[in-house]
Amino acid sequence: KFHAPLIKGRLIKRYKRFMADVTIEGGTVVTAHCANSGSMLSVNEPGSEVWLSPATNPDRKLKYTWEIIRVKRTLVGVNTQHPNTLVAEAIATGKVPSLSIFQNLRREVKYGENSRIDVLLEMMNGRNCYVEVKNVTMRRDLSKGAPAEFPDGVTARGTKHLKELSDMVKEGHRAVMFYLVQRGDADSIKIARDIDPTYGEALDKALLAGVEVAAFNCKLTSKGINVATPVEFCG
Repeated sequence: KFHAPLIKGRLIKRYKRFMADVTIEGGTVVTAHCANSGSMLSVNEPGSEVWLSPATNPDRKLKYTWEIIRVKRTLVGVNTQHPNTLVAEAIATGKVPSLSIFQNLRREVKYGENSRIDVLLEMMNGRNCYVEVKNVTMRRDLSKGAPAEFPDGVTARGTKHLKELSDMVKEGHRAVMFYLVQRGDADSIKIARDIDPTYGEALDKALLAGVEVAAFNCKLTSKGINVATPVEFCG
């Protein structure tokens, strides 16, 4: 749930990766923090309806954070600070049956080559489960049945994570690549191999090594975001 009512506006432009100018009620133009380092392809159209959250820290330079954009009739969550919390809560409350058996859940645990795993599920037998979470917003084809896609730009970091997940499997643990689609209009997800073929190849190798994939979409309102239903992974 959002900590305060969101403020509706119209996107003017997103720039410098982490900034977005938005016109809010009354015609005031504000600069909001854009907590998304990706290209935001398909979810950054100027003139779109957007929703901002007010900052809790009165001393923060940017007084708003861009949370949601409307794409046709669908609300899409663009804030990449939320997915790890959403997935951890979904696992903890039993919404992800394949990840329901564990003794302890920890977040942001060091592992691999100077990395941190988003969610670590610890088991009594020492065979832990490493869960890496990726935020998915892109859907270039809006026709019925078309999938969401990841990534929306070249991601060397994402490729590195796949190798590290594979290494955990080699050490006898489980490893899961979790794609959280922050929109409710997609029933499937595929890899955008035309955008980052290297990532696609790395995922193929990771799957052969035993890395698992989980994918869920979300239900969004101006009051909050909930992990909704599993979606098909098309590879």
